[in-house]
Amino acid sequence: MKKIVMTGGGTAGHVTPNLALAPLLKEQGYEIYYIGSYTGIEKKLVENAGITYYGISSGKLRRYHDWKNFTDPFRVIKGFSEANQLLKHIQPDVVFSKGGFVSVPVVMAAARQHVPSIIHESDMTPGLANKLAIPFATKVCCNFPETLQYLPEGKAVHTGSPIRRELFTGSKEKGLEFTGFTADKPVILIMGGSIGSRFINNAVWESLDTLLADFQIVHLVGKGNINKDLEGKAGYQQYEFVSEQLNDVFAMTDLMISRAGANSICEILALKIPNILIPLSAAASRGDQILNAESYKKQGFSTVLQEEELTSEILINAVKDVYDRRDSIKETMASSHLLDANSTILKLITDINK
Repeated sequence: MKKIVMTGGGTAGHVTPNLALAPLLKEQGYEIYYIGSYTGIEKKLVENAGITYYGISSGKLRRYHDWKNFTDPFRVIKGFSEANQLLKHIQPDVVFSKGGFVSVPVVMAAARQHVPSIIHESDMTPGLANKLAIPFATKVCCNFPETLQYLPEGKAVHTGSPIRRELFTGSKEKGLEFTGFTADKPVILIMGGSIGSRFINNAVWESLDTLLADFQIVHLVGKGNINKDLEGKAGYQQYEFVSEQLNDVFAMTDLMISRAGANSICEILALKIPNILIPLSAAASRGDQILNAESYKKQGFSTVLQEEELTSEILINAVKDVYDRRDSIKETMASSHLLDANSTILKLITDINK
C-alpha cells in the first residue's frame, strides 16, 4: 500500500484542504498519516477524521519582536529531528503540505530523506512558512493565477484550492432544525475565522436588533467569545465553532459575512453564496486576506469592507445592498471557471513517484 504524510497547521485553513483530499487518497489506496503540532487546532480536526496523527515540536518565525523569537528556533530544530524520525518510521512515498510553521521541518526532513513533497499555497502571495519550505519541495500548487509569478518556474502548478465534497451534501431542513430557525425568513451566516474576530463580533452585536428585523443570524463567534447577554435571543444563534452541522448551515444560508482566508472564500464561491468579506487588516497580518478579498471584489463575487472602518451602519447598509443584489451575484459566481483542484492535485500526488 502506498503511504502519504500530510502536514499543515496553526489555523483551520491549513487543515481543511488536507481533509478534502483525504477521502480521494483513500480511494486511490493510500495509507494516510498526519504530522502536526502537539496542541494545535489541526490535532482534533485530523483525529476526528480518523487519520493517524503524530505531533512534533513547532515554533513560529515572527516578523515582529517577541521574547519567543529566542526560544522558537530551538523548537523548530527539535521539530525537524522529530519529523525526521517519524518519516524514517513511516517511510512515505510522498509528503503533502498545506503550510503553517509546523510544516517546515516536515518538508525539510522529507528532502533530507529523498521523499518528494508537494506544497499548496492558498493565498495570493506565499507566506513565510511556505517561502522557507519551497526550496525543499518538488512541486508547489497555488490557488490564484497571480501567485505563479512568485513561485519557481518548473515547480509551480496552478491548481485552485481543494474543496470538501461534503460541503455540497448539506440539508436546508436539517440546518433549520439544528438552529431552530424558520423557513420563512432569510439566514445570514457570520464567520470570523477559526479563532473568531473581535471587530466582526462587536459590529454584529451592535447591529443585531436592526438585522434581526429582516434576517435570522447564525454567528460563529470563536472560542471563548460567546456573548451570554444574547443567549436565547429570538432569531439569533451563536456558537464558538460548528463542525458536523456546518454543511447543513451552509445549505440554509442566504448571505455570508466572512474573513477572507483563501480556503474560506473558495468554498463560498463553490457554494455560490452572496457574501461580504472583511479581511484581516494589514496591521494584524501580512495583508494576504486584503489581496484575496480585492481579487474577489474585482471579479464581482464579493463586497469588501475594511475592519478599520467597520461600523454598525456600514455593516447594515452592506447587508441590505448584497441581499438586494443576491440574484445577480449568484449569476456572476456561477459563471466563474472553477478549477477541479481535487483531481489536479491528486494526479500530481499519484504521478510524483513515476
